[in-house]
Amino acid sequence: MSAQSIYKAYSANTYLFGGNAPYVEEMYENYLANPGSVPDTWRQYFDALQHVPAVDGSNTRDVPHMPVINAFAERAKQGGTKVVMANADVEMGRKRTAVQQLIAAYRNVGQRWADLDPLQRTERPNIPELDPSFYGFTDADQETVFDTSNTFFGKDRMSLRELMNALRETYCGTLGPEYMYITDMAQKRWWQQKLESIRSKPNFTAEKKKHILDRLTAAEGLERYLHTKYVGQKRFSLEGGESFIASMDELIQRAGEQGVQEIVIGMAHRGRLNVLVNTLGKMPKDLFAEFDHTAPEELTAGDVKYHQGFSSDVSTPGGPVHLSLAFNPSHLEIVNPVVEGSVRARMDRRDDPKGKQVLPVLVHGDAAVGGQGVNQETLCLAQTRGYSTGGTVHIIINNQIGFTTSDPRDLRSSAFCTDIFKMVEAPVLHVNGDDPEAVVLASQLALEFRQTFGQDVVVDITCFRKLGHNEQDTPSLTQPLMYKKITSHPGTRKLYGEKLAAQGILGDSGPDDMVKSYRAAMDAGKHTVDPVLTNFKSKYAVDWAPFLGKKWTDACDTALPMSEWKRLADKVTTLPANITPHQLVKKVYDDRAAMGRGDINVDWGMGEHMAFASLVASGYPIRLSGEDSGRGTFTHRHAVIHDQNREKWDTGTYIPLQNVADNQAPFVVIDSILSEEAVLAYEYGYASNDPNTLVIWEAQFGDFANGAQVVIDQFIASGEVKWGRVNGINLMLPHGYEGQGPEHSSARVERFMQLAADTNMQIVQPTTASQIFHVLRRQMLRSLRKPLIIFTPKSLLRNKDATSPVSEFVRGSFQTVIAENHETVIKKADKVKRVLVCSGKVYYDLAKKREEKGQDDVAILRIEQIYPFPHKAFAAELKKYPNATELVWCQDEPQNQGAWFFIQHNIHENMLEGQKLGYAGRAASASPAVGYSHLHQEQQKALVEAAYGKLKGFILTK
Repeated sequence: MSAQSIYKAYSANTYLFGGNAPYVEEMYENYLANPGSVPDTWRQYFDALQHVPAVDGSNTRDVPHMPVINAFAERAKQGGTKVVMANADVEMGRKRTAVQQLIAAYRNVGQRWADLDPLQRTERPNIPELDPSFYGFTDADQETVFDTSNTFFGKDRMSLRELMNALRETYCGTLGPEYMYITDMAQKRWWQQKLESIRSKPNFTAEKKKHILDRLTAAEGLERYLHTKYVGQKRFSLEGGESFIASMDELIQRAGEQGVQEIVIGMAHRGRLNVLVNTLGKMPKDLFAEFDHTAPEELTAGDVKYHQGFSSDVSTPGGPVHLSLAFNPSHLEIVNPVVEGSVRARMDRRDDPKGKQVLPVLVHGDAAVGGQGVNQETLCLAQTRGYSTGGTVHIIINNQIGFTTSDPRDLRSSAFCTDIFKMVEAPVLHVNGDDPEAVVLASQLALEFRQTFGQDVVVDITCFRKLGHNEQDTPSLTQPLMYKKITSHPGTRKLYGEKLAAQGILGDSGPDDMVKSYRAAMDAGKHTVDPVLTNFKSKYAVDWAPFLGKKWTDACDTALPMSEWKRLADKVTTLPANITPHQLVKKVYDDRAAMGRGDINVDWGMGEHMAFASLVASGYPIRLSGEDSGRGTFTHRHAVIHDQNREKWDTGTYIPLQNVADNQAPFVVIDSILSEEAVLAYEYGYASNDPNTLVIWEAQFGDFANGAQVVIDQFIASGEVKWGRVNGINLMLPHGYEGQGPEHSSARVERFMQLAADTNMQIVQPTTASQIFHVLRRQMLRSLRKPLIIFTPKSLLRNKDATSPVSEFVRGSFQTVIAENHETVIKKADKVKRVLVCSGKVYYDLAKKREEKGQDDVAILRIEQIYPFPHKAFAAELKKYPNATELVWCQDEPQNQGAWFFIQHNIHENMLEGQKLGYAGRAASASPAVGYSHLHQEQQKALVEAAYGKLKGFILTK
């Protein structure tokens, strides 16, 4: 029943309660004794009550209550009726309750007493609520039988002894499940049924057990082979955590069986080489060539072996599965949102909204998973509409040591490294890495849960790290006790091999024969994953060939025919009759309609909208995300119209850009969570897997990109030269000095300029509506995929000087340099003595100052693309002023920031002999901008005047 219907029912019956209750009760008693004694209206009401079933579900008619009440009152006067309960019954009732408390305790905290540590460094903790004596039970109660019908142990009644054995086997063995914080009862009961019905113990066939040993042998074998052949070289060994390879193998095979066709894996460097060879099937000889430095070096920079990605296709019972291991820098967990974005792109391409065909698998380190905030951000995305991927399987290689911290007082503030996952109620299966069968079982259950409920799930493999942080480290320097135990540990493979030999599954020499066979394969440089499919190609695979080897100077026609302009303009400005926009938004759309007709110039918001409309109409999907991107931080976009008369919170929106053409490409705009790092990484991952979608991340203010700097440095700027990964992501970063203080002025142009090299990205600062239109269209229509960094304006969004006539949209293209447009200055070009060179909003300040001064011997050139620097276009404009002796670079930013130190040599290269280059702008500063408004105004006035004054300070002469 809805809240509204409950309220109506309550309102209709309020007269029955409160002060009216005694009167109504008396009336009802009279009715029961004689129905004709009450008024007709009351009789009709009481008649209806007789058709309501009694509390016991029967149709027994009600009888008068007063005679019964009076009879009990009389008996009370005579001594009453005493209810006597035997003490034994009371005690048994207490014990029954205690049994239920005991069951709940094991389900809730049993994992804290589980046998999880292969090193057994510490005694099991004292957890009183897991001991029957805590509830008053004694040895005499062990054979007492209790009701256990709310469990899945296969019996409705069990003795206390049987129950305790079952609970400990299920919750305190080498598999310690943690799930009772889940609020969804169906999910909780699912876990109870799955775990309790088998008591957390698998029942594998002999062949299955042999296969698990084979995977352990491969995991250990590769590490020991490399340790012998490449002594002391860094590889971040998996030794001590070999069960992880068995877990990955099980996930892949079971996933294929359940219809998964693609798996995208993200992991840091520990065990990465092992995954490359033993899971994805990279040829060992290719890995050895990298160690020997004989592998081809085709990239500008390249990267170390344990950061490399890889992809392959493997056979599973359900058919081929494509595996992708994402490239990852040393920033550990930062790859996680990249993987999620890549998975979402694959889901969208397959029209697989629930992620049944694509599976993300994230492999974490124990210290990093809880210690790095990007994980919280990524989990926060997990079930939101724009970012969900149908649940992620998380695997933790829990070395119990972090980096060099083995003292538990310093590891973390939570009981488990996995406690962060409780924020999304992801169940956790803690498992002892020395029990590979339990690890495989946990992997099976995790995958089944993800496929059933579409939620995240965690397998926490508690293991150890045999060697140091790397192979040149000596861990016993700081962990002598821990490494004494590790040194004496025989290894998971040996322990499991001996177990299978003892069970008669293998002969005594069987485990050793496996080792010899694997080493022979290594010596031959052969595949270790059988079978790897070498000729399979999915119909969903992306062909990047058309985007390789292209130049940023390639021509591109981005103009829009007038007929198409008018058609699209009408579509994006027409709202349905059942949508009532806010009056301010209505004014925006009325103005845009006039812009579409050519009645007034086009502003930034309309220019952007028309670029989007033209692209989706041509078949290019658009994905725009960021904090408040639907409206736009500065309320310029209004891509989503909110009906002001809506009656429900989740209805009443209209997106014009989703309704511009029949069979158009999708337009998706997402108001993201309050995250920069994870969201930008997610969008980078999406763009890395879809070159045909315009993927845009918009910062609320440009300097909010500070929180995502690792994504910019390690992926966007360097991904192509390190890993050969082409990516066309777009960043919109609002930038402009308008007195909003240090944190809302600068998008840190200088940081992007410092990272600019090898034509790795495009950095632009458009100053007109037509420029944003053309640069967005250019990004898709040109067969070049490079990250595009757009410094977008704030005040210019509504500045009439920054608007453009329709003619600039139906003709022309993106101008990397905007020439002088003052007619008088153009006519008197030979009299120009000084050329001001700038980028961004400051142009309008300079032009206004020139108008005030009435100067016609100063030309102003706008650099709209500051990287790659447009040498030809700039040189052509500069040659128009042969008598100019001075050039001045003018910028809003402080001298040590902005583009100045990175652009001066490009300007100098195109200067004429004898020309001088000076600087006009704010002085160097430790802060991006001042916070005092009067000081901002003074600085702004001074820098504009300096642009027209005598050259001072640093002067560069050609």
